[in-house]
Amino acid sequence: MNKSDGSSAELSLELLRKGDKSEFARMVEAHSGVVYRLALKMLDREQDAEDVLQETFIKAYKALPKFDGRSSLSTWLYRIATNEALMILRKRKGKAVPVSIDEPLDMAQGEMEPLQIVDWCCLPEEELMSAEARQYLNEAVEMLPQSLKVVFLLRDIEGLSTRETADVLDLSETAVKTRLSRARLRLREYLTDYYRDRMADIIPTKGSEQ
Repeated sequence: MNKSDGSSAELSLELLRKGDKSEFARMVEAHSGVVYRLALKMLDREQDAEDVLQETFIKAYKALPKFDGRSSLSTWLYRIATNEALMILRKRKGKAVPVSIDEPLDMAQGEMEPLQIVDWCCLPEEELMSAEARQYLNEAVEMLPQSLKVVFLLRDIEGLSTRETADVLDLSETAVKTRLSRARLRLREYLTDYYRDRMADIIPTKGSEQ
């Protein structure tokens, strides 16, 4: 569960629906950080992320009187933010190349299961969690197709459940699980070369000490 749930649980939906500005300001304070972070990871541009942040809360304020509460407030805000980010991506690519999370995951789009996977279980934890490794992972995430990237960000980075992610993206839970699995496999494939090189540096050194 994402970190904002504790704050959102203290918010009054009744006051928010009535347009209470103080309660709305509390909602913005509780959720603006995660909305901005998601937008920045999806768009990789600070100005675009700021635009998504602004539009998300403008649209939320206008729609709150009709918010039925069937999903959590955080899930609802994630949905608005994700749609806003996807709209910006569509504008970047142009109408001829739409960006959608609903695109089919078939071989024609390069969604074949990764084959070249290296087992890096023997690497020490400090290697797996190094700043360099994290930077390489961030770059790998940017290389994911948007249909996989957004699922990975919501599930593994933001910590939403499968059901919450499905609600945000208007997908089935099965589709979310499939895309998350493919995203993780694709990332593992992207990271293979990096960790293979790190293992080549470390393992011979250990052998020479014996």
